[in-house]
Amino acid sequence: METPTILAMFSKNNSEHRHLNTNRDYLKKYLLKLYPRTIQSIILISFTLVSSVCMLFLGMSMYQRFEGRSRQMMTDNSLLMLSRTTDSIEDYLRRMRRISDAMYYDIIKDMDFESEDLSSEINLLYEANKDNLVSFALFASNGDLISAAPIALQKEMANVTEQNWFTTAFNKMENLHFSTPHVQNLFMDETDYRYHWVISLSRAVDLNYGGKPRMGVLLVDMNYETIQQMLEGVNQANSSQYVYLITGNGQLIYHPKAEQISLGIHDENFAQAAGYDDGVYEESFEGEKRIVVVDTVSYTGWKLVSVTPVRNFYLGMKSTRYFVILVAALTGLAMIIMNQLVTWRVTEPLLKLNESIKNMEAGNSDSAIYIGGTYEVEHLGKTLQRSLDEINRLMKDIVIEQEEKRKSELDALQSQINPHFLYNTLDSIVWMIEGEHYEEAVFMITQLASLFRVSLSKGRTIIPIEDELRHAENYMNIQKVRFKNAFVMNYEIDPEIKGFLTVKLIVQPILENAIYYGVKNMDEDGEITLKGYRKDDDIFIEVIDNGYGIPSEKLPYLLTEDKRASKNGSGVGLINVHKRIQLRFGDSYGLHIESEPDEGTKVTIHLPAIPATEENREMLEKGGLRYE
Repeated sequence: METPTILAMFSKNNSEHRHLNTNRDYLKKYLLKLYPRTIQSIILISFTLVSSVCMLFLGMSMYQRFEGRSRQMMTDNSLLMLSRTTDSIEDYLRRMRRISDAMYYDIIKDMDFESEDLSSEINLLYEANKDNLVSFALFASNGDLISAAPIALQKEMANVTEQNWFTTAFNKMENLHFSTPHVQNLFMDETDYRYHWVISLSRAVDLNYGGKPRMGVLLVDMNYETIQQMLEGVNQANSSQYVYLITGNGQLIYHPKAEQISLGIHDENFAQAAGYDDGVYEESFEGEKRIVVVDTVSYTGWKLVSVTPVRNFYLGMKSTRYFVILVAALTGLAMIIMNQLVTWRVTEPLLKLNESIKNMEAGNSDSAIYIGGTYEVEHLGKTLQRSLDEINRLMKDIVIEQEEKRKSELDALQSQINPHFLYNTLDSIVWMIEGEHYEEAVFMITQLASLFRVSLSKGRTIIPIEDELRHAENYMNIQKVRFKNAFVMNYEIDPEIKGFLTVKLIVQPILENAIYYGVKNMDEDGEITLKGYRKDDDIFIEVIDNGYGIPSEKLPYLLTEDKRASKNGSGVGLINVHKRIQLRFGDSYGLHIESEPDEGTKVTIHLPAIPATEENREMLEKGGLRYE
């Protein structure tokens, strides 16, 4: 019961596999149909792609350039706004310093505090500048209040000597010192119970008590609201950015979110901003990129900082981005239409030219090559017509040339049978018969007949290696008899190579060269070895002798037409063999010669391993196989 089930599952799997292959073939054919095959579609797609890429690159470049310019304008505006705000703050602080200077140099220095009272003068100066001031006060070095304006009582618990502005004034007595914003907590105001936020300007002063100098501190409490209003006005006018003011060491003077900062809800990069020199910086704070502009307030060392989040800038660029995309889309549509018209105009004559060529390929001899359209296409049509006429003529010439080449090759093969060798062989046979050496004569005639049989090979130029080796063996048997066994012949042939094809008559000329120029005159010490083996996809046949060798200066020219090589004897045969092998199999094959004077010579025949089938032989006879 299990066998039918297994067969059914196997049949189902095969069906699913065939269905999957069918879907793949269909998808492949569909994709090939989508691939542009006509010149019109290729030009259209190419033009559209190139123009789209150029337009995209141009649009992005212009957008980036506009973005850079906009950012630069925003930065320049921030610098200008910050510079004006700094000038306003510096002007205000400069007025405060002048008030302090006027109080000190014009009033305090000319007054004897032992007999004179400062109240009227200090009140007068206060009344003239009360819009920007909260109070004037002069203290002795021990913290006692000498005079103040407006008239107020000092708080009993207020210890002046522990105040930062007081100690700072004595640390650097020649300078004016500005404090951070703080609540004025020295006096009791009977008419106004508000807390006043002030920035204290303090300085050490010399007091005259009956000609005896004493030290004191002049305090000018500036109204913090004046600076606050300046900066709030700037922040309200610039919704995309905000400005804050800090001391040189990063202490907060003003920030639009000062309350949130004090409560820990908001944070600001005061420490890093305090370390910036005047200029423009791009930083990342709490994961947000922003542009920071810094300007230093003269004399005080305060730093006015403008912060612009980069995201605000990109929000402002959103409409510009949409406009650029719209323009790019409309331009792309116009370019596609224009490309369509241009490609049709360019390709129409080419399509007609192609159609006329197809008609000629189909055998319609009455159809001529289309000549028309633009100058280039017309010139191409005329050129094609002339080329076709020339090709027809050349094809006829090539047929004739190939016939002559084949005849010349056969003549060259036949010329390998040296007439002198044939004459000497027949003469030796006659001598053997006259001397009644009949068995030797029969052997010579048999070997000579086999030699001629392979040489002729029914007019074929491609034969199995087995026949070529038999021809070589027949030749060497005849030569050994002629030279009365003056040399030893060894055979080391791998039987595997006999089943492959070779060009006819390539071993015999090399053996002839080994006899006549190698071992002929060696007094029975000569030795010739014929080796044959296969390595990977190649066949190697080696002819090795221990003869006199070849001079090194002639060795590089043996396989060339150079006149420095020896041209007598079988030297021509070596070149003939080398060229015939390359003619059939390509330049990667042929002969390789190695030789050392008085050491011998090795000639290697390099052939491709082509099985000896009738199909392969016929293709090689026609020149249809080349192994480059």
